[in-house]
Amino acid sequence: MALLKYVRDEWDRVSAWVLVVVGLLALLFGWLGVSGTEYVAEQNPYIISGGLLGMFCLGLAAMLWLSADLRDEWRKLDALQRDLGLDRRPTEVASSRTNGVSPGSGALPAADEMDATARRS
Repeated sequence: MALLKYVRDEWDRVSAWVLVVVGLLALLFGWLGVSGTEYVAEQNPYIISGGLLGMFCLGLAAMLWLSADLRDEWRKLDALQRDLGLDRRPTEVASSRTNGVSPGSGALPAADEMDATARRS
């Protein structure tokens, strides 16, 4: 069951490894077919079937692997954003910053506080 859960969670990495194996086998069988013939006309089907299929599978595997890495990075950034409390809407963040201002926090005083201070001096 753990293997099935891993395959379900990491489907893109598992698919990438399967495509790497298929691509390398296609290249190997293509090379074996080409090496067994002397004439170029007989080598073309092996180059087309083995070489192009192998390169396509390896390219697709690379794309899937990069997609899996990007998904991991997005997951880390989402967790960091959630830990920092930045997952709220911008208006919620702005209201929480103005409502929770303490006098010693370095925030600018309101206009009526400035007028009262000016009258006292």
